[in-house]
Amino acid sequence: MTPLAIHGGRLAAARAAFPDAPSPWLDLSTGVNPRPYPAQRASRAARARLPDLAETRALEVAAAHAFGCAPERVLATPGAEAAIRLLASTLEVRSAAIAGPTYSGHAEAWVAAGVAIEMVERVRLGETAAGMLVLVNPNNPDGASTPRAEVADLAGRRGGWLIVDESFVETAPDLSVAGMEMERLVVLRSFGKFYGLAGLRLGFVVGDPALIDRLRSRQGEWPVSADAIAAGLAAYPDTAWAARTRTRLTRDAGRLDRLLAETGFELVGGTTLFRLVRAPDASRRFERLARTGVLVRPFAYAADWIRFGLPPAWGWRRLETALMESAA
Repeated sequence: MTPLAIHGGRLAAARAAFPDAPSPWLDLSTGVNPRPYPAQRASRAARARLPDLAETRALEVAAAHAFGCAPERVLATPGAEAAIRLLASTLEVRSAAIAGPTYSGHAEAWVAAGVAIEMVERVRLGETAAGMLVLVNPNNPDGASTPRAEVADLAGRRGGWLIVDESFVETAPDLSVAGMEMERLVVLRSFGKFYGLAGLRLGFVVGDPALIDRLRSRQGEWPVSADAIAAGLAAYPDTAWAARTRTRLTRDAGRLDRLLAETGFELVGGTTLFRLVRAPDASRRFERLARTGVLVRPFAYAADWIRFGLPPAWGWRRLETALMESAA
């Protein structure tokens, strides 16, 4: 299986596979906001020392306020991916059901932890007897969503763990269950996607304080960088920027939908940070796009699918040209 069909963001692999493609590459293989939050870096002094525990706690307080939950229920992590691995190595479960198809990191983490997993349809997640359920909401790659009340009902009528990955929930904040205090409900949040700063590696676990304390002891004293702390402290209180960004993302996602439809793709779903489309010749079109230096996300388990992230302002014309050439 090509690494380009496993995760987005594999630019080194793309350059190796398509060495004659023009530079710079237009990387649309991830669902990251192409207009990042204008966060200042941490001070030189802060970057020259280890982050103080109080600074990390301040970040968790800011995140808790944004998520609508108590600060003692929040743990900062070096990205949502790291949080997934941390939970897999901490929670003692024998079986897990994952609503799929979805982000492959969940299955990878639990398999590595020796947990038996099953992939189930989203609408049948509550029918399984597995000791833990994993729901990505809204889902990656198809954007499928489960209303907040239904997630709460699912969490309330079973005894096992329910992990809700809300990495893209800033695009649909009404879906979030981070403010619900249920002992075995765990919520994952990502900073880098909506705020466009994925390289900072910042994420959060929201859950019962006893679990948060347990995870904190396993993670260690300095989980996130000074730059991540500075960015989170600035961005989370900036609700005006978030509101403007949601409006812009909705507009840009509509523009991308029209462009994709005009060049022969059928919309499957997505969020306002990425669009999933279908075409019978998707594999050929992926390769043609890559040869023009445009990287999108193919899928090994669905050969007719391609996922497109939003281009930056300079990339729209280039994407339009590449799509028209790929359709020829």
